[in-house]
Amino acid sequence: MNKEVSMPRKPSCCHIEEEKPKAPSCHSDGGHQSHGHHKKRFDVLFWGSLLGVTLLFVLGVFFPNEITAYPWLETMAHTAHHMVHAMWWGVVIGAIFVGLLSKVPREFIMSMLGKGGTVSGLLRATGAGVLLDLCSHGILMVATKLYERGASAGQVIAFLLASPWNSFSLTLVLIGLIGLKWTLAFIVLSMIIALVTGWIFDRLVARKVLPANHNEVSLPDDFQFWQEAKTRMKNTRFNLTFFKEMVISGIKDSKMVVRWLLFGILLAAVLRAVLDPSQFEQFFGPTFIGLIMTVFVATVLEVCSEGSTPIAADILTRAKAPGNGFAFLMAGVATDYTEIMILKDTAKSWKLALFLPLITVPQVLLVAWLINIYG
Repeated sequence: MNKEVSMPRKPSCCHIEEEKPKAPSCHSDGGHQSHGHHKKRFDVLFWGSLLGVTLLFVLGVFFPNEITAYPWLETMAHTAHHMVHAMWWGVVIGAIFVGLLSKVPREFIMSMLGKGGTVSGLLRATGAGVLLDLCSHGILMVATKLYERGASAGQVIAFLLASPWNSFSLTLVLIGLIGLKWTLAFIVLSMIIALVTGWIFDRLVARKVLPANHNEVSLPDDFQFWQEAKTRMKNTRFNLTFFKEMVISGIKDSKMVVRWLLFGILLAAVLRAVLDPSQFEQFFGPTFIGLIMTVFVATVLEVCSEGSTPIAADILTRAKAPGNGFAFLMAGVATDYTEIMILKDTAKSWKLALFLPLITVPQVLLVAWLINIYG
């Protein structure tokens, strides 16, 4: 680790740095033998999910009339088509960010995010999550890369919780649906939950209840960000090879996220074929049962950030339950199995992944209940 930190003094830009992260694969068990086996192993989840989503997408786009005789198949095909259409741009932009981050040395990432385990570091990560205009799927890609580049568990969690529906574009949509007052309230409350959850994660890591990030980098005291950045930029050749490597790296590093997103689309298609969304509204009232039902629906339905925003608005305006609307937005992030599985693969720890809903959901329930009472 110390050897790696000394690299900012070398004017070789990112290429020497980039050899390091390739050793511990996100899917490896840590040993070289298992890593080698993983390379040769056929990824059943990825290719099976890709095949299933592709078939449903094709049926929904090219054979909509033929599948009307099978309502369950029509629902599944429509779900696949809608979700692919809603998330593809976020996945593409996320892959671009991931590829770009792969070219940025770890010490620069940590310098921008601040020191892990500190309040200032959490504030920076939360602010980055709010300001970065990406959907939840693109954010997942960037978050996994941030962890690989050395961000603490608390920073990554704060980044995730603050970001999925707080992008600038969706904020404007939410303002149009529920008004400026409720939108600002939701954003501030989500940032508070992100900070609290991130702080708890960092404290648990410090007490060794949760595993520390083995990619963590300690910056030298005399590290000068702008001076080092100018040196690196001056010695970097922004040619076709540079951008080709960036794109390839973005695609490869995004595969772990995409495989779970594809599986999530299939699961959502099945759930929507079984459950009737039109019956949910009557259960979303501002009661304790309504709140629990809201969290349950947010948990079992794989709803993208674009899809969750209008649903949350309907809960607020039609069911007159603003707290439930907030809970739907936040619980969808905190209990998203796709996010949990990606965290598990990234940190190589089930415990760290499962602590996300364990720590976040009680906060969401409490805040939502208070909003229903005093809102």
